[in-house]
Amino acid sequence: MSENAFLVAMQKITAGQATIGDVIDAAARLTQAGLPAEAIQVYQVWAKLNAEHPQVQVAYFNCAVIQSDMGDLPGACASLQTAISIAPDFAPAYINLGGVLERGGQPEQGIEAWRTLAQRPGPITGKAVGFVITALKQIGRVSSDINRPDLAEAALRAALEILPEQRDVLEQYFAMRLGQLEWPVIAPWENIERKTLMGNINPLSVSCYTDDPLFQLANAARFVEKAVADVEGGEHDRRNVEIDLSNRRIRVGYVSSDLRDHAIGYLMAELFELHDRSKVEVFAYYCGVPPQGALHERIKGAIEHWRDIRQMSDDEAAAQIAADGIDILVDVNGHTRDARSALFARRPAPIIVNWLGFPGTAGSPYHQYIIADDFIVPPESEMYYSEKVLRLPCYQSNDRRRRVDENRPHRADFGLPDDAFVFCCFNGVQKFNKATVLRWVEILKRVPNSVLWLLESIPATQKRLCDFVEAHGVAPSRLVFAPKLHNFQHLARYPLADLFLDTSPYGAHTTASDALWMGVPVLTAPGRSFASRVCGSLVTAAGLPELICNSQAEYVERAVELAGDPAQLAALRVRLEAGRDTCVLFDMDRLTAELEGLYAEMCADYVEGRLPVPKLTGLQPYLEVGVSLDHEAVEMQSVEDYHGLYLERLAQAHRRRPNAPDHLIWTEAHAAAADGRPLAAEPARRKRAAAA
Repeated sequence: MSENAFLVAMQKITAGQATIGDVIDAAARLTQAGLPAEAIQVYQVWAKLNAEHPQVQVAYFNCAVIQSDMGDLPGACASLQTAISIAPDFAPAYINLGGVLERGGQPEQGIEAWRTLAQRPGPITGKAVGFVITALKQIGRVSSDINRPDLAEAALRAALEILPEQRDVLEQYFAMRLGQLEWPVIAPWENIERKTLMGNINPLSVSCYTDDPLFQLANAARFVEKAVADVEGGEHDRRNVEIDLSNRRIRVGYVSSDLRDHAIGYLMAELFELHDRSKVEVFAYYCGVPPQGALHERIKGAIEHWRDIRQMSDDEAAAQIAADGIDILVDVNGHTRDARSALFARRPAPIIVNWLGFPGTAGSPYHQYIIADDFIVPPESEMYYSEKVLRLPCYQSNDRRRRVDENRPHRADFGLPDDAFVFCCFNGVQKFNKATVLRWVEILKRVPNSVLWLLESIPATQKRLCDFVEAHGVAPSRLVFAPKLHNFQHLARYPLADLFLDTSPYGAHTTASDALWMGVPVLTAPGRSFASRVCGSLVTAAGLPELICNSQAEYVERAVELAGDPAQLAALRVRLEAGRDTCVLFDMDRLTAELEGLYAEMCADYVEGRLPVPKLTGLQPYLEVGVSLDHEAVEMQSVEDYHGLYLERLAQAHRRRPNAPDHLIWTEAHAAAADGRPLAAEPARRKRAAAA
């Protein structure tokens, strides 16, 4: 029947009786019947016979869609280019052409296709403007992927010039500036106010930007509310299922895009191998880039049930998780790239946990627990998290089986002077803020025969950093940039450094445990937020708590002191080496057992009706205060009375619009003081007063 439909369509076309609508209908039927090649032929023959038709470009465009779906990217490219040559104002063809070129391994040419559309004069209509914005967003995305953040930032800014209130564009724009060391990061211009920029930062970027956990909580909650649709009572909602563990193991599912050659993959590999299969049944739901490599294969081989959900919709993935009967679903992405937040919003498991992938609160209505440790989240800091805080001896898992290159390099191999003191920091440049770099400048000035060893970045960013330190009195030659290497080679070069200098407010995480594993001491100055305290947790767990500084001023003094005391530094190295096999940081047997104990505790909470409810009320005033603060003018970590600063701003806001007491720091007493009224007596006190 389908072949007959093809013959009928061709007869009608060759007789000149087929309209563009007829051709579209016929091609759709053929495609649905599994005959895409015939559908392409229908479009091509009709277009050839109707070259002067005012909509012939549509035939070429639709033909390209089918060719692209079939994997014929050159054919799709040719069809789209023909459509554009016929109708230069046909915007959808430019959008698709860029995508086809990108898929075909020609991202620069794809960017040119989108740029041509963005720069082409056209009508100022909602639809036309929408196509231009789409093109600019595509330029931003692909430019970032090919390591051209300068092009990405320019495209995103152009999109914001057209339409300022674009949350996704604002998030990307802010991240681009962070990653290029463009200070100040928040730089308003005519069409964009400061509060617009501050109010649309991705939670991961906020962790890099400021040590302000009240703002981070409110920001995360705002992000989830705006970015993730809550699917109430969906088909795969398992919030009220029965958990009966009398004759089976706890089913734990880990959702991650990073179970591969990635920091998270390196941290988790041994955990999966150590899980007690008499207690837990382990599932993994992979949602990242196409995985490959030995580490991925090792992880996959250690997991009982591997599910690749990359091509699944959120509903399909939720159905898979529900069908697997998962008791505890662990979010190992949080608010990071390739996260599947909408999947968790479908509640496909009764218990949902935030652990390891994102350094902070999820701020969501569906994450009930966050796993930390006593150092990262001391009891007085639990208010900064919407989840219930559960703790391990040390929050971070590690891999004692990590491979280290047997060929140990020499300093000369990386341009490091043999006779100098080598400070290092192998954190990503997005963690370098102006205040941190100024501290490094001071340290380098006070330790004249020293260099700072950093991971290489793009040339423009490296130059910006070199220009900055030179402007502040340090020769750029004292910054040495390490080329990117395979992980086993990168680990082998760590011992060439003398001391690792942490960043603030987002400190070293995997890079810190790598340094400690390789015997390099790490100096840190923790703040209040999760991301700023992980490094202190790792240093403590490695047995070197004296390397935790109480202030940034102490951090500078301690770095200078250690650089001038080789004996003290050598003793620290000896302690690291001696304790590597026994310290808490690398005791993976204990961590795994304790983690499984937490899973059992969560299930008991659920069965006994104690499952925690995320704390998300009353956060809007904190968001407004955080947005109003200039976090680059004053480091929040240096503010001694942090809560006092917020209370002052909350009182100002309360006088404009009353705020109800909340579970954080704003109380009825604060509201009464802001109103200038006496605090109402407690009911019992009033009764006693009446009786008297």
